[in-house]
Amino acid sequence: MTTTRALIALLAAALPLGGCVTTINTNGATGYSDARPAQVAQTAAPGKAKNVILFIGDGMGISTITAARIYEAQKRGETGEENTLSFEKFPNVALVKTYNTNAQVPDSAGTATAMHSGVKTRIGVLGIGPEAEKGVCKDALAHPLPLLGEEVKQRGLALGIVTTTRLTHATPASVVTRSADRDWEADSNIPADQQAQGCKDIALQFAEGQFDVALGGGTSVFYGKDKNRAGRRIDASADLPAQWAAQNGGTVVKTAAELAAAPMDRPVLGLFNPSHLTFMADRKPDSPEPTLTDMTAQAIARLKSDPDGYYLMVEGGRIDHAHHAGQAGYALEEAVEFARAVQYAVENTDPKDTLIMVTADHSHVFTIAGYPQRGNDILGLVVPPAGRGEDGGDGTSPVLAADGKPYTTLGYANGPGGLTVKRAAADDDHDHGRPMPETGIKARQQALVPLGSETHGGEDVALFATGPGAERARGVMEQNVIYAIIRRALGWEK
Repeated sequence: MTTTRALIALLAAALPLGGCVTTINTNGATGYSDARPAQVAQTAAPGKAKNVILFIGDGMGISTITAARIYEAQKRGETGEENTLSFEKFPNVALVKTYNTNAQVPDSAGTATAMHSGVKTRIGVLGIGPEAEKGVCKDALAHPLPLLGEEVKQRGLALGIVTTTRLTHATPASVVTRSADRDWEADSNIPADQQAQGCKDIALQFAEGQFDVALGGGTSVFYGKDKNRAGRRIDASADLPAQWAAQNGGTVVKTAAELAAAPMDRPVLGLFNPSHLTFMADRKPDSPEPTLTDMTAQAIARLKSDPDGYYLMVEGGRIDHAHHAGQAGYALEEAVEFARAVQYAVENTDPKDTLIMVTADHSHVFTIAGYPQRGNDILGLVVPPAGRGEDGGDGTSPVLAADGKPYTTLGYANGPGGLTVKRAAADDDHDHGRPMPETGIKARQQALVPLGSETHGGEDVALFATGPGAERARGVMEQNVIYAIIRRALGWEK
């Protein structure tokens, strides 16, 4: 015991002292900190970033990264486990705590707000503090948070937003908008008792905002009913993209070809689908929609001409949607495209002046299990390694569960693939609510708890970083620290 105490005292005496950083409340609700004052204080001063790119894989938890790593390589005919995704090569890695101030398992609005305001907040709200009640307009107006996108423009930098979802969806909206409810994407989504109280819908805020590049989906919320079947409520002839273009001298495009042809010296707003962009697994070769990599390439090409630098947020948003549907193959295909977009950014920016970070807003209840053999089809049934013993097999036959059925390596703790009550013997092959076994990219994996939509997971997510300021991505941190890392890398000390 004496020896142990002496060793602890010796180690404590050897640790560097001090380091002045902004602190964070114990509940993580306000402020920010990199939580490593001593270590950071003793490192050499990092270089200043001219540009920052934040990639957010919506719902891209650790298990999704692992499965996508294997899936990407197996598409090339490799075993997969040894593969490395583009961003996994980044030298700096951290774990990020994702909870919202009132939710143990978070949503994309609260988590994206943390990254773009420096403050953790409630589930389901955008750009407003945790004091505000969700869905209450007057609370939202009373508790606005600073927005990174606004500061970027105020300081003279270029601003870009890229997503595979509607631009008005939670993560892209967090860059430049505030809302008492993430679902207030159009004026028609604001409840009657909250209308006429001063709150603007998210699409209108986009139209009145400033950005240099915004690419994604969502035409349905930007136009009135005269021009769109869904439409806006108040003005049937509303044309918010035209309003934005007139105010900013910008160009509105609706296809990949139009985007490629748009003037490089003018702001551009791209709306490529009435709702979210098409899943990669469902894309046709002649699709008029750009891929995430296409949009990332266009954004970088347009933003890099600003001599003061730029901030670009790129979201792989449909990873999340596929998981909610319980379709792992779709999610992995989206994650592979996401990694491809990151690789493009790495190859087409200068590592001396561009900080690139890759993270997720939250995880999903997605598992990899069952003792499959090395190189087993990640979307297939569990086939154990050949050999003797209870974990062995012939190397080709799937292992059977206690109900006598094979099962897939990938699965969910809850979701649309939930197990059902056993049906009649005549329908025995369908006793899990769907034909068994079913595998492949279009399959819906089994889930333990039956739900209409699979839920998010509450565990930490990863943060990968490279470039000036990347050394601050280390250890375990609160999610709102990402905001601090961005501002410090750009030289904007609080």
